[in-house]
Amino acid sequence: MTKENELTRRVKGRVKWFDPVKGFGFVIADEGGPDILLHANVLRNFGQSSVADRAGVEIDVQDTERGIQAVEVLAIEPPDDGEGTGLADLDELDPEVIQAAPLEPARVKWFDKGKGFGFANTFGSSDDVFIHVEVLRRSGLADLQPGEALAMRVIEGKRGRMATEVCGWEMAVKRQD
Repeated sequence: MTKENELTRRVKGRVKWFDPVKGFGFVIADEGGPDILLHANVLRNFGQSSVADRAGVEIDVQDTERGIQAVEVLAIEPPDDGEGTGLADLDELDPEVIQAAPLEPARVKWFDKGKGFGFANTFGSSDDVFIHVEVLRRSGLADLQPGEALAMRVIEGKRGRMATEVCGWEMAVKRQD
C-alpha cells in the first residue's frame, strides 16, 4: 500500500497563505501541528482559483512522504477580522438587502490585486460590475483571473453596479443543489 492510498482525516484550520501564481499555499490546523500543503488543483476541485489569507477551511488531509497535504476542500469561510467591510458603500446598506440580491452568473473582465479592484460582466449584460478586493476577501477569495466564471450578488451602489459577494461558478451550482 502506498502513502497516497492511506486514510484521510478531516481537519479544520485557517489559511496561512495561498499564492495562485505559485499554485499552492499552506493551512494551519486548529489542532496545531505542521503546516498543511494546499495545492491549487485541490482548491480548483472545490470550485475556486484562490482563497483569502486567514480564511477558515475544512479539509480532508493525508500524511505523505512529503508531509501533510490537503486532498479535498469541504468548506471555506471568509476571514473573521471584526466589524465592517472597509467599504462605505456596503457598510451603509442593510445586510438583509445585500443577501436578498440573487446570485448572477458572470465572467471576470479583469482584476488587479495590487490596485485592489477589477470588473466583471454579468451574463446577458455588457455593463461593468465593480469588484473590490475587500468583497473578494469577505467572500473567501484572494484573486481573480480574466475569463474566470463567477456567481455574484450585485447591487446598485452610489457609483454604479457593484458586487457584494463573489463565489466560483462551481460553488454557486453546489449552493443551488
